[in-house]
Amino acid sequence: MRTGFHTVERGLREEFPLRLYQKAKRLFWDPATLDFQQDRATFQNLPPEGQDLVLRLASLFLGGEEAVTLDLLPLLQAVAREGRVEEEMYLTTFLLEEAKHVEFFARFLAEVGGQKGNLARYHGPHYRRIFQEILPESMERLWQDGSPEAQVEAALTYNVVVEGVLAETGYQGFYRLTERLEAAGQAMPGTLAGIRNVQRDESRHIAYGLYLISRHLGEHPGLWRRVEGRLALLLPEAMGVVGELFAAYPEGAPLGLSPEEFFAYASGQFQARMRLLEKARAVGTAALEDL
Repeated sequence: MRTGFHTVERGLREEFPLRLYQKAKRLFWDPATLDFQQDRATFQNLPPEGQDLVLRLASLFLGGEEAVTLDLLPLLQAVAREGRVEEEMYLTTFLLEEAKHVEFFARFLAEVGGQKGNLARYHGPHYRRIFQEILPESMERLWQDGSPEAQVEAALTYNVVVEGVLAETGYQGFYRLTERLEAAGQAMPGTLAGIRNVQRDESRHIAYGLYLISRHLGEHPGLWRRVEGRLALLLPEAMGVVGELFAAYPEGAPLGLSPEEFFAYASGQFQARMRLLEKARAVGTAALEDL
């Protein structure tokens, strides 16, 4: 039985999660409004291996976005059980945004790539390990176990590695592709606009995950061992996903993409998140002041 209402008793707390909520409202976008006409023409002019790379990259995103949409609800429920109204408010926008990302990549694949299925062939063992095993296991655990340990491990998986390393590296892939196409007098403006919007949304998702982890580290410093252990499990799998993408092109990646650049980029993203977590270990959520 509910015994009272937090907002009635204390009002809304103007803290980090509420600021993310306000940003999400201001920066709303609709995937259905994107125009893919020029993108489709550009895609059709690509050589077969270039088309394959675009489809491969988009299929990794589509599967990943569906996974994170399906897997977010346990975290929302865990936060709600603790009475953290402002965090729950933000997480409702988070879930909507993940659904929009599914819509965007599904539209892209159907309307630009002419593909409405049979894309699982692009998902390798490391990808399946993360998105079909580790991610759902860590999130579904929250239905029964909302402990700080469980929340931290879920946020490390979802926000720090899936969004903060893999997705960020994927955006870089799309940016490099569109840069090379534009240099050749071709363009994919609808795709580029959508990717920028997705990345902007997920920058807030990553920030929330770092906030959640920082809050728990501030209250339970002993959780740092869990952080180290979880990241030691996840990093090889994440780098394996990057490796699987380029392993499909033993003669060299199409459109001049460099595997070395993307391994370095993924590693840099991981190190940036790690530095912030190490700061949070010492000062808690104050580590997020500049986000």
